[in-house]
Amino acid sequence: MRSSTLQQWTPAVAAGAILSAVVLIGVVSSEGSSSDNGATESSTTIAQVVTPSSTAPVNKLPLTQTYGRGAAGPEIKLIQDRLIELNFDPGIADGAFGERTQQAVWAFEKLVMGVPRDQVTGKVTPEMWSRMQDPLQILPRRPDSTPDHTEIYLPEQVLIVFNADVPVLVTHISSGDNEEWCEEVTISPGEQDNENGTEAIKKGVCGLSWTPGGVYKYYRMVVGRRESQLGGMYNPVYFNKGIAVHGAQEVPDHPASHGCIRIPMHVSDYYQSLVAKGDQVFVFDGVKEPEAYGAQVPRFNWRDPNYTTTTTSTTAAPAVTVAPTIAPTTTTAVTTTTTTSTSTTTTTVVIPAA
Repeated sequence: MRSSTLQQWTPAVAAGAILSAVVLIGVVSSEGSSSDNGATESSTTIAQVVTPSSTAPVNKLPLTQTYGRGAAGPEIKLIQDRLIELNFDPGIADGAFGERTQQAVWAFEKLVMGVPRDQVTGKVTPEMWSRMQDPLQILPRRPDSTPDHTEIYLPEQVLIVFNADVPVLVTHISSGDNEEWCEEVTISPGEQDNENGTEAIKKGVCGLSWTPGGVYKYYRMVVGRRESQLGGMYNPVYFNKGIAVHGAQEVPDHPASHGCIRIPMHVSDYYQSLVAKGDQVFVFDGVKEPEAYGAQVPRFNWRDPNYTTTTTSTTAAPAVTVAPTIAPTTTTAVTTTTTTSTSTTTTTVVIPAA
């Protein structure tokens, strides 16, 4: 379990809460009627990120300036330690503010601070650091789901894995950007359209980069790198046909995938240990509740009408035909002339053939 690697937070900060505060993130409770998916429909707004009441004060450590990517020092390590304890994984707490820390800060900005996804900075301000030191609790929007489940918030571009309704991972993601695309794709054996193959194949396809909202279940996990019609994936965990949660080298601060849920590579290294086949996956699209959709089928890709397979029949064939005829002549020339003559003869023959 990832929590076994978490580092101890500053004792003064863990002393308790100075205030009773609630941050509303516009989320939905589990109160309501049951749906056909075993989940519940609801419409009551509740608090997802809360600060419990306590009489013990929090002795907060001040931050005198704003820190962002490229910063380094003991202050950055304190920030990383706290993000780790809250399960916003910034990678190793090494005191260097790199890409992984930036992605963890993005998730905190959006989920806790309520910053719109197109306004994130990836920087820790004194205000954010003060909020980060509160004894925060992150609650599930669907507490009555399977004991362990995943909630994916497309408007915020954040994913949370809950084990027994306790968050064990909060991570920044990048989902589908709702744009159409056409590309040559590589499809690994076992993937859609190459289910029974033994080698990877290439195809020209078009698709819609759409991540459907709805209620799903994890049904398949693959270790290592896979290639599919939706692109390259690392340690994918599938939950909706070919759509998976998977590691990616590029997880920008905006939707950019072909429909899958991209997570940082270092998170995907252990992601499969946090989830299991059969765990429910709730995808919130900000339009309707997941239960209103059920298990939406993604739009399947279609053949690229402009795609042509590259062959060697036009350019390679003449060269193969001419070469056997020329070879004996070249060999004879070597026997009766100098190296220079051979070179000249070879040049004379090859240039017309090209």
